[in-house]
Amino acid sequence: MKIVIDKFVPYLTEALTPYAEVVCVDGRNIPREVLEDADGLVVRTRTQCNETLLGDAPKLRFVGTATIGYDHIDREWLASQGIAFTSAAGCNARAVLQWVAASLAHLTKKEGWSPQERTLGVVGVGHVGSLVAHYARSWGFRVLCSDPPREQAEGLGRKEGFVALNELLSQSDIVTLHTPLSSVGEYPTFHLADHNFLARLHDGATLLNASRGEVADTSALLAHAHRLTLCIDTWEGEPDNINSKLLEVAEIATPHIAGYSVQGKANASAIVLRAMAKTLGLDALEEWYPRGVRPSCPSPISWEDMCARIDAHCHLKEESQRMKTHPEDFEHRRNTYPLREEFF
Repeated sequence: MKIVIDKFVPYLTEALTPYAEVVCVDGRNIPREVLEDADGLVVRTRTQCNETLLGDAPKLRFVGTATIGYDHIDREWLASQGIAFTSAAGCNARAVLQWVAASLAHLTKKEGWSPQERTLGVVGVGHVGSLVAHYARSWGFRVLCSDPPREQAEGLGRKEGFVALNELLSQSDIVTLHTPLSSVGEYPTFHLADHNFLARLHDGATLLNASRGEVADTSALLAHAHRLTLCIDTWEGEPDNINSKLLEVAEIATPHIAGYSVQGKANASAIVLRAMAKTLGLDALEEWYPRGVRPSCPSPISWEDMCARIDAHCHLKEESQRMKTHPEDFEHRRNTYPLREEFF
């Protein structure tokens, strides 16, 4: 059995070596010949998994991405070939929550407000957005939510805190984006944050984006940057074509590392490996979790305690300065980022 793994996905090589030939590759440039006799493939967002890459891999039975997003995966083509697929949905939700918390803590120190004075709008209320909304309410924010697919599927409405997107935008002091990236369907999110979206935010409002870069339109962000505060972790054109002006004007600028915690990475690897084990018959690995990693211990935390402790775990000011000074190091920094410990 042969398993091909992006070399920056941790823990899996050690776990799989007793059971399979493991080949570690650069996920941005996987040679097609490496996949010709592969049974399984594990990637990250940098690998476009489609017929072009996988068309000559007749043995392939499983593809996994150690990420919550899957816009880089042609799932229809995989299904047509009988290739099982899994993503690591929810794996790093708590890590992204803590990036949002660090952004809020930075803003309150700089601008001098308290949560009771602010309305927080959460756009996309899945694994991450639900956590953000829950903790923000506990900290005293007025929280508005918008997630049309969930609202439609689950019958959610104003009683549960869900409102129309335009209402959320006009009433929110801070808006945080947590949608998947999609260009088709009833609710596409590509360039969701466009000129019309941003124009509904009042002067002095803040936009956070830790979802996907293409959810926000760079040209629109630049047009409104003079009147909005921008906290950005995901960028259009990353890693090589980030708009330098947008990088300059962003208050928080990090290299797509919002979800980079020890526990988030361990969760992602565990989710993918367990799914692979079931597909490929690796029974001994169906309950696997990385040795030496302390799983997350979700707990409540006060606003004051969070603000006092967050910089020790997620220091966004330092990370932003590093990125603004050396934007050419985006991918290197992302690949070598010292993983954070989740602490609430």
